[in-house]
Amino acid sequence: MPDASPSLLQVEGLSVRYGALVALEAVDWQVGPGEILGIIGPNGAGKSSCYDAATNLAPRSGRVVLDGEDITEVPANGLAARGLKRAFQQNAFFHDLTVAENMLTVLQDRHGTGLLTAIFMPWREAARRRRAMDAARALLLRFAIPESAHALKPGNISYGAQRLLSIALAYGSGARVLMLDEPAAGLGGADIAKLIALLRELKAEGLALVVIEHHMDLIMAVADRIAVLDQGRLIATGTPREIQADPRVLEAYLGRAA
Repeated sequence: MPDASPSLLQVEGLSVRYGALVALEAVDWQVGPGEILGIIGPNGAGKSSCYDAATNLAPRSGRVVLDGEDITEVPANGLAARGLKRAFQQNAFFHDLTVAENMLTVLQDRHGTGLLTAIFMPWREAARRRRAMDAARALLLRFAIPESAHALKPGNISYGAQRLLSIALAYGSGARVLMLDEPAAGLGGADIAKLIALLRELKAEGLALVVIEHHMDLIMAVADRIAVLDQGRLIATGTPREIQADPRVLEAYLGRAA
């Protein structure tokens, strides 16, 4: 089935080897703006290696292209400035700062000022601080984190809100491609519904999303296309309906023959 949109992020022949161990072998996939690509597979299939390779956090071969630019050699710490961002499987935030202060730290690239301004023009620094706080509050609300949580430290908010905070911090001041590693891990019920709504809103805003997920109800509900890995190899791609009916997926992922 042809892609509905031009690719924004594309990986070609992505391979990861650790000595004799092949973690990923010649994997290709792409995702376009306003699209959600799901990546699924059994434990040990190479999903996390695929993410680490795409974001230059693992030694790999192959090619990575972002919006027509070859970023294969761009180091991991240079990808965010180009709009490629990722949230990790484990929650990541500053535990000693409040939720709002956490968000402020990742907005410094947009709202920060220099030392001289802070010293010699404190009124301008105060105005900047108010604008930054307003931006942080708006972004937290956009990511479904209630205002009642903003003055609390991350350890004192619900686990569901912590997961949403990790995604919000990864997004920061904006992204073109956002890669999420098991965002639904540990969630259920209302929190899953919030996450589904958030992913659909980000998609509607034109963001390209790549989502590793074991929660099949979620990935089948939100993904436009799904790539299935097994033993480091890409064994199938297609729409959720196509993937659910693919005998290779039923055999490898579900552990039974079609």
